[in-house]
Amino acid sequence: MNQPLHPLSPQDCLVAVMIAVSASDEEIRTSELVTIQSIVNHLPVFAGYDPDRIKLIAQTVFDLLTEEDGLDALFGLLRDDLPERLMETAYALACDVAAADGKLDQSELRLLEEIRHEFNIDRLHGAAIERGARARHMKI
Repeated sequence: MNQPLHPLSPQDCLVAVMIAVSASDEEIRTSELVTIQSIVNHLPVFAGYDPDRIKLIAQTVFDLLTEEDGLDALFGLLRDDLPERLMETAYALACDVAAADGKLDQSELRLLEEIRHEFNIDRLHGAAIERGARARHMKI
C-alpha cells in the first residue's frame, strides 16, 4: 500500500475527504474529478499546494477503502491531521463533490452523514452547508 509521509498536510486531508466522497458509490465520475481539480486550483485554502499530490492521496484513499476497517482508518488519519478549524471546510468540499454530478445516492449520503458525525458538525450547520452545495450545483 502506498503510504504518504505522515502526517498529512491539512490540504491532503481535504483532498482525501473529497476523493472518499467521490469513491463512495464505487463510480468516480468525471464531473466529480473536475470539481476536485477546480477546487484545488481555485480555493485559497489550497494556495501553495502541489496538485501532483492528488494522485498519491487518491491512491492512499482507494487502498484504505479496500480494507475491512478502511473508512475508520481514514477517519483516524483525518482526526490526527485535519485542524478542527477546517472540519466545516472539509464537509463543504465533500458536499460540493457529492453534488457535482447532480445526484446523490445512498452511499454518498451515508458517507456525508458519517463525515458530519466524525467532524462534530451540528445539524443546523450541516444543513446550511448542504443547501449551499445544492444551490451551487443546480442545473437549469
